[in-house]
This record gives sequence, C-alpha cells and structure tokens, in this order.
Amino acid sequence: MYLAAGRGGPSNAPARTVPAPPVPGRTRVASTVVALGAVSLVTDISSEMVTAVLPLYLVLGLGLNPLQFGFLDGLYNGVTAFVRLAGGHLADRRQRHKLVAGSGYALSALCKLGLLFAGGSTAALSATLAADRVGKGVRTAPRDALISLSCDERQLGRAFGVHRAMDTTGALLGPLAAFALLWVTADAYDAVFMVSFCFGLFGVLLLYAFVPGRAPHSNLNARATSLRSVFRLPADPAFRRVLVTASLLGLVSVGDGFLYLVLQKRLDLDTAYFPLLPLGSAAVYLLLAVPIGRVADRIGRRIPYLLGHLGLLGAYVTLYSPATGWPLTAAVLLLLGTFYAATDGVLMALGGPAVPPQQRAAGLALLQSGQAVGRLLASVLFGAAWTVWGMDAALALAAAALTFALFTAHFLLPARRTEPR
Repeated sequence: MYLAAGRGGPSNAPARTVPAPPVPGRTRVASTVVALGAVSLVTDISSEMVTAVLPLYLVLGLGLNPLQFGFLDGLYNGVTAFVRLAGGHLADRRQRHKLVAGSGYALSALCKLGLLFAGGSTAALSATLAADRVGKGVRTAPRDALISLSCDERQLGRAFGVHRAMDTTGALLGPLAAFALLWVTADAYDAVFMVSFCFGLFGVLLLYAFVPGRAPHSNLNARATSLRSVFRLPADPAFRRVLVTASLLGLVSVGDGFLYLVLQKRLDLDTAYFPLLPLGSAAVYLLLAVPIGRVADRIGRRIPYLLGHLGLLGAYVTLYSPATGWPLTAAVLLLLGTFYAATDGVLMALGGPAVPPQQRAAGLALLQSGQAVGRLLASVLFGAAWTVWGMDAALALAAAALTFALFTAHFLLPARRTEPR
C-alpha cells in the first residue's frame, strides 16, 4: 500500500492511493525495469572490475594494513550515505529521476579515470573513491524510485529481483574481465581502470537512450515537498522500524572485500585468482534474486530479509571454522550470494510502500543511508579489530554482534503494514 504524507509529513490518518490493478494474465516486468536492468548490467561490469581488484591492489600492491584498508573500504561503501538524501530529494522535488540518476552514473564513470592518476597516494585514492561513491549515492535512490513507481506494489519483490539479477550479471562479468586483463597485461591495473571507464560511459549512454524520463506514477505536485518533510518520514512507525532495522543490521555487516581477504588468507590463494572470488557469490545471487523476490511477494518480505542476514552469519561462522579447501570456498560464496539475494532488492520492496509516492526516492535514500552508515562503521571497526586482535578474533566479534542484531531485528521489524497484500 502507499501511505500518503500530509503537508509536513505522515499524518495520523493517511489517505491511500491505490495503484491500478494488474492486467489479467499479464506477467511481464515493466519495460522501465528491464531498461534500468540493462544500464545496471553494463555499469556493474565497470564497477565490479575495480571492486574485484581493489582489495588486492590496496593491500598487496600498495601495502596498506587492515586498518587502512578498512577505512578505505568503509569510505567506498559508506560515503554514499551523505549524498543519497540530496539526490533522492532533488529527484522527487524536480521529478527528474532519470536526470539525477544519469549524473551519478556519469560521475562514477569519470572516477575510473581518476584511479589512473591516483598512484599510491592514499589521499588521492580516498578522494577518487569518495567521488565514485558520491556518484553511486546520487543515482541509487532515483533509480530504485523509478522501479518502485513503474510497477504494481504486489510485484515489487519480483521487479527488484529482475533488476538485481541483471545487475548481478554485470557483477559476474566484471571480475572475469578484470581477471582476463590482469592475466593478459601481467598485472597492469591501469588497463583494468581504463576498460572500466569505457563500460561506465556506455552505461550512461544506455540510460539516456532507453529509460523513460518520468516514472509512470510520478506526482506532478511533488515540487511542494521539502527536505524537512523527508526527515519527518520516520514519524511513521512502519517506516521507522524498517529504517532502524536496516541501520542496525548494516552496522554488523562486514564488507565483501574483507571477507574475500579472509578467505584468501585461509586458503593461501594465489593472488592471480583473487578477482574470481566474487564470481561465486554473484552467481548464487543471480540464480536466487528473482525466485526470492517472488517468494517475498507471496509470503511477506520480512522473513526473507531476516533469513538473508542469517546467511551472512553463516559465512562468518564458516570462515572462523576449521574447514579448508573447496568446501570452505563453496560454503562462504553460497552463503554470501544468498545473503545479497534475500536482502538487497527485498529491502527496497519492504520499505518502498511505507513511503508516499511523491517522496519515494528520498524515502528510499533515507533507508539506504542508514544502512550505508552502518556498513561504513562495520568496515572500520572490523579493520581495527583485525589490526589489534587478529583475524580470528575480529570474525568472532562480528559473528557475536550479528547474532545480537538479528535477535533484536526479529522484534523490531514489522510483520504487517509494509507487507504485500
């Protein structure tokens, strides 16, 4: 359901805007979702080429310690929190979701060139990675709002599942491309960054060529909304509970880069094969995103979201266990892929209906920002724990923290109101 906001925020008796019923027998996903999925596919090839080699480049190539890597990894994943709200609110206020998203895609593409000139300077790398994440922060909420507003609420889980599956196809191809380039060019990271830029630029061209300028259910009176009204969205109990839950679980979700580094050290894996590690989890994500989205639409989105974090807890425990070899690798990548398939798009489908249509991008941005800030702190804290107490102690602490957060989230997350009907 859509909850309409009053002049200053959610009212005590919100009016409801009922979306048009789906056409009988029509099960095809909206064209906007498919077009945005194609853009994300190409863009993810670009971003995952860099993400796949970044831990290796920073830790083994430049010699950063775990605390320094934790800071950069947290920056890479969390700086988006500080621009998501601005991008989402601007898109809502001007009803220019495509334009705002496109500017974010373009900035991220240009930052791949910035990595060519950053060299070994931590300051330059930090600035470039921060700018890249600013681009991601600006584009994510308007893009997800376009998806949310372009289809019936009862099919949101499936729509986000299709988009995330296409996005993950790019995540599969990106590390493969990076691996091939490093193999052909004898570890020339500059070649990876240059090819990544070309794919990023192609994604921008696809967006402007094939994605509609306005969402089908865009509210033409959205100019009246204010940034203050966005911060009043948590006054709605259903949205507040989703926001607090996402932020709490983000605080105990260690980034992929760290988990892949732990796996590499446990296996003593040849660094040439490191960029291939994300492929396993991406393949699982690709296979499960749409089925889990459909299940979430049928049974409710709360259960898959919580069970997905249980999968992340399983990954922590498996990495801490005495398992070795291919069973360890397969288990960790399977659990990581399941975690993302059950949480990424499902969270947007869970939180979206609790936000008024005219504030959809800003509301989703607020939700994503809480999660991003949590993950920024998680990476920094995990890196600090690894540096001070060692890898195993850091994993044990992360597992204990996630267990407590899941227990709390079980009571925090609403079972109704934001669930599909």
